[in-house]
Amino acid sequence: MNYLNLGCGRRFHPEWTNVNFISTGEDVIAHNLTQGICFPDASFDVVYHSHLLEHFSKTAADSFLKECYRVLRPQGILRVAVPDLEQIARTYLLALEQTSLGDKEWAANYEWTLLEMYDQTVRNEPGGNMAKYLLQKNIPNQEFILKRSGTEAKSLIEAGHQYKQKSQQTSETQPKYFLKQIYRFLRCREYRRESLFKILLGHEYNALQIGRFRQGGEVHQWMYDRYSLSILLEKCGFQNIIQRTAIESYIPGWVDFNLDTEADGTVYKPDSIFVEAIKPAP
Repeated sequence: MNYLNLGCGRRFHPEWTNVNFISTGEDVIAHNLTQGICFPDASFDVVYHSHLLEHFSKTAADSFLKECYRVLRPQGILRVAVPDLEQIARTYLLALEQTSLGDKEWAANYEWTLLEMYDQTVRNEPGGNMAKYLLQKNIPNQEFILKRSGTEAKSLIEAGHQYKQKSQQTSETQPKYFLKQIYRFLRCREYRRESLFKILLGHEYNALQIGRFRQGGEVHQWMYDRYSLSILLEKCGFQNIIQRTAIESYIPGWVDFNLDTEADGTVYKPDSIFVEAIKPAP
């Protein structure tokens, strides 16, 4: 079978054709997926993407799924994983209720749930307030966050701690290193170009920076639940639409690829909804 993993990031398998906006490994093809999928019609038996669709606008998501349909062979399988709006909404309502009753432990969970719902949509800088929350020295509800966000949150927390330790060590032992880096930065062409933009745009330069970030692909453009995602897939021509768990699939040997699960069987992104669909025979 021919497998296609779109927007794979750093999570890919060598038996698959892996495509990402930038190459993240020897087995990863760099391609801008907003410009379509760079393969002929009916090229693959399986198309998979995880936490990618929500980064397209509602209109662009429709076009992207039609591209997925195009490159699939008849009876081919599409598997989609996105953040589960229903799950986040139910968690928010529970957190609101418990916090309103004076439960101090749930107060932190309430704060994190709001960040899940809104920060990934409204942020104007990389990582947003979620990153700031995870960089706290002592995260009051780390177990709750890991249960909701899984391996990704754990990796971000660990990376943040390592970054702070490295930054502190560098600042204490290698001050000349920073001076050299600043000197190189001031000499580079990009810095000179940005300096010119600041002069020409004045106070509007900040708006340019925000616009660049907002169009860079990090923020969420839309959210889905089991109903809205199924309706969208049906609209794009898919049939046999079914909600799955991380380990269930039409795809033979799915769990062995460790794309939605880790080697120990834990779910990579527990806050996800997993849906599969079939491209009908002509």
